[in-house]
Amino acid sequence: MQAKPLHYRRVLLKLSGEALMGDFDYGIDPAVIKRLAEDVIALRALGVEVALVIGGGNIFRGAGLAEGGMDRVTGDHMGMLATVMNALAMQDAIERLGGQCRVMSGLSMHQVCEDYIRRRAVRHLEKGRIVIFAAGTGNPFFTTDTAGSLRAVEIGADLLVKATKVDGVYDSDPRKNPEARRYDHLTFDEAINSQLGVMDATALVLCRDNNLPLMVADINVPGLLTRLVAGERVGTLVTRENQA
Repeated sequence: MQAKPLHYRRVLLKLSGEALMGDFDYGIDPAVIKRLAEDVIALRALGVEVALVIGGGNIFRGAGLAEGGMDRVTGDHMGMLATVMNALAMQDAIERLGGQCRVMSGLSMHQVCEDYIRRRAVRHLEKGRIVIFAAGTGNPFFTTDTAGSLRAVEIGADLLVKATKVDGVYDSDPRKNPEARRYDHLTFDEAINSQLGVMDATALVLCRDNNLPLMVADINVPGLLTRLVAGERVGTLVTRENQA
């Protein structure tokens, strides 16, 4: 049976730190990170160049402590370090399954990972390595959603995938409202103006201004990533223009 042609050749997957927790209240569920690593390796096996950005909310939230009185810059730097921990855990899971992986950090920490250099990141992808971008943008006051959009634009990704626990974008919370309506397609302006909570506004504007499509989908769906790169609509697609 002939494989389906790929609609996307270079993809950046944005995972929340909470996605790694599974049923835990904190930290990383080994079974969950192993399944995610398997999905990423399966995507790479199709010939797709894969990059990831992982949040740190399963370990630490800088914004939360800032609300409690901690210096915001200090809190955000601590949050960046939490993303490095998650990135190293994902790297380990990928490599134990036989994949090649590099962690590149927006903050310099040479003993544990590489510095982020755009040309080097692209070269890793071209050589078939999975690349995980850690420490956000390397600057406080920016979310890992914005880091995901920024890195995706910088490496010339064809698609940014926002992995969530629901199967797309709704007009209200589907876990609270059974009548919530799911969108198959949105424009970035609609997502921004309606404040649908897709990503933060800075991340959405970066995607819009650089014409980078965004797919919001449920990472817990088996085979989601391979179906997605084959062109199947598995979530909500957000683009700059309306689609007929």
